[in-house]
Amino acid sequence: MPSIDYEDIGFDIRADLKAAHRRTWARIAAPGTWFDSGTRLAIAAESRNADACDLCARRKEALSPYTIDGVHDSLGDLPEAVVEIVHRVVTDPGRLTQVWYQSCLDAGLTAEEYVETVGVTCSAIAIDTFAYAAGIPLRSLPDPVAGEPTRIRPAEARQSGAWVPWIAPEDARGDDIRNFGPGCSNIQRALSLVQTEAHGYLDLDVVQYLKPEEMRDIGRECRAISRSQIELIAGRVSYLSQCAY
Repeated sequence: MPSIDYEDIGFDIRADLKAAHRRTWARIAAPGTWFDSGTRLAIAAESRNADACDLCARRKEALSPYTIDGVHDSLGDLPEAVVEIVHRVVTDPGRLTQVWYQSCLDAGLTAEEYVETVGVTCSAIAIDTFAYAAGIPLRSLPDPVAGEPTRIRPAEARQSGAWVPWIAPEDARGDDIRNFGPGCSNIQRALSLVQTEAHGYLDLDVVQYLKPEEMRDIGRECRAISRSQIELIAGRVSYLSQCAY
């Protein structure tokens, strides 16, 4: 199975970063909660294809993406409803709406499948964006892993303050959902309907950015660059990515 080692790039990368990227690649390749391995890898591959989509480009230029009809230029391996989610998350995430989300469900997807699609897409984007920023080739996608999805829905998840059901602070209990309890941010809870994706993305996030305790301690220096430099980069990336959180 192709893995991530970065031995071909000519400069050092932190060991914890390489380990987190390997874990992410292995998670994407494994059978998920609602999708099998092949579907998850097809989602990752489609996330790389989205920028070349003519429909997405025309929607991006339009005053409203919802005025432009058409069919996505996809790789042909996923249902159109899944392609729509992947392409919109990649190319125009700042203009997603609850009505659009409901249209994805009306097209036949479940809320759980929607969340898993978003989770895999965002994890793949994170790895690929690192490669782009480092000026290195994209890593080869891993090979599929045999097995069936677990189809485990957390009993604590319910409709409460978000488009999708999630685990709210007052409902969190048990060791397996400790990250979604009191004091947890909405960003940390966003994927909690599919816990493997939520925990996996947070595992990647704390290595590529900062741990929660490090974020709260402005005076702590945790990286080779200063905290001010980290936040300058984070703010600029958030702006360019249309992240209004």
